[in-house]
Amino acid sequence: MTGRVVVVTGGGRGVGAGIVDVFLEAGASVEICGRTVPEEGVEDGRERLSSSRVDVRDAAAVHTWIDDIGARHGRLDVVINNAGGAPFASFSTSSTRFHDKILALNFSSAANVCHAASEILSATAQSSVVNITSISARRPSPGTAVYGAAKAALESLTTSLAVEWAPAVRVNAVSCGLVATPGAVDHYGDEDQYAAVAATIPRGQFATPAEIGQACLLLASPLASHITGAVLNVDGGGEWPAFLQHTPNG
Repeated sequence: MTGRVVVVTGGGRGVGAGIVDVFLEAGASVEICGRTVPEEGVEDGRERLSSSRVDVRDAAAVHTWIDDIGARHGRLDVVINNAGGAPFASFSTSSTRFHDKILALNFSSAANVCHAASEILSATAQSSVVNITSISARRPSPGTAVYGAAKAALESLTTSLAVEWAPAVRVNAVSCGLVATPGAVDHYGDEDQYAAVAATIPRGQFATPAEIGQACLLLASPLASHITGAVLNVDGGGEWPAFLQHTPNG
């Protein structure tokens, strides 16, 4: 990735920080946006990292940010739409305003970035987009129903843009399973509950942020030159089928 310019939204922490480190290690210049600036990570390559405070839900702000990147670098090779997330909340008791915010962060933000970057991506040879989605897009997600719906919409946008932008720009997605971010243990209660959740994954462990980053690097690289419109599952095998708990071989 030496000489290439990569955008990572929400690149300051968690999965985004893992993605950033992988691309810096590969030699890319990385532009991130979010509420925080990375404090730890790859020391070799920090001079190729630039951070901006941008609300990706604001289409005008996103266009200004992408235009500035284009003016400074003269190119944009890869866009990673990583910004997203949602707290656990009952659908029926949470407000419609809350639902709108979840949709804006997990779908509209990526649409904004794609729209703003479409022209400069089309002008750059071998450019690509990787959208970060979730297993919640394709399985029931009680407590995060709108988040799952937003990620399903993002997967649909991925496949549609892959056709609309072909052959100039490849567009793919990485569907994440459970990821070991710094707050993961607290999210599941304590270390025992975290371990119990990890045991539901066939591989027996959560993904690391770097493993998500490596999948993004693969899709953005020439090794994936004929891959577009794909949704790559990075989930350790998914989840053990529930019925196996109630069978002799479970």
